[in-house]
This record gives sequence, structure tokens and C-alpha cells, in this order.
Amino acid sequence: MAAFRDLPLDRPIAMLNLLRFRERAAYAPDVDATLSRDLSGAEAYAAYGRAAAAPFARAGGRQVWLGTPRLTVIGPADGAWDLAFIAEYPSGEAFLGMLHDPEYRAAVVHRQAAIADSRLIRCDARTPGAAFGADR
Repeated sequence: MAAFRDLPLDRPIAMLNLLRFRERAAYAPDVDATLSRDLSGAEAYAAYGRAAAAPFARAGGRQVWLGTPRLTVIGPADGAWDLAFIAEYPSGEAFLGMLHDPEYRAAVVHRQAAIADSRLIRCDARTPGAAFGADR
């Protein structure tokens, strides 16, 4: 996160999320037993989504694209993902603020239980140009 803070925090960002779920959710032993139900990783991630929705909205976040990856055309074949999405935030500062929100921090236990592997890639927004691959 230190490298994240070294980037400009005052401009809109997009976060590319690549997720691989555990077959069965794996809640930490110290997590409230009422949360440690017999869930799939996908079900635990859905619980994370429900619990994190309000802090995400308060941060000004919005999910702008969601998809189910089917095939890696270029890249390692073992890099299969269950879910991919892009979330936008009004600023890097807004994203960091969400991470410190107590309600969001409570929701993270579901994400930790759900995820076998993930990538979270910060992107600066750019305006596409008139031609493919060109920008303004």
C-alpha cells in the first residue's frame, strides 16, 4: 500500500479485480462462528459484496464492468479466474478511506474466506481516442 500512496491520490482511479474462489470458504478460526457457515467461496464472496456495499457506495465507488473469464488467450493457462470486474472510485483517497471504514473492515472477513487467489490492479483513467489504441 505504500506504493499505492506514492501515486497521485486526488484523481479518479479504476481498480481491475481478478478473483479465483476457494471451493469451500475458509474462515479464520478467530472469526465469529455464526459467519463460518458451510459456504462455497463464491457464496462467501457474495456475502462480502452485500456487507461491503454501503461502504463502497459511501466512498463513491461504482462497478462499471463485470464478467466471467472463459479463456486466457495470451498469458499463463493456469491463470484461470472465476470473476473479473472493474470498480471506479472518484480518487485514490476515496479508495483508501473505504479500506479504513469500520463497516468495510468487518466485511473483509468474507473476502478473505472466499478468495484462493486474486489480483487488484490500480489503473489511472484515460480517455479513449478516435482510433483503437489511441488516447487523448
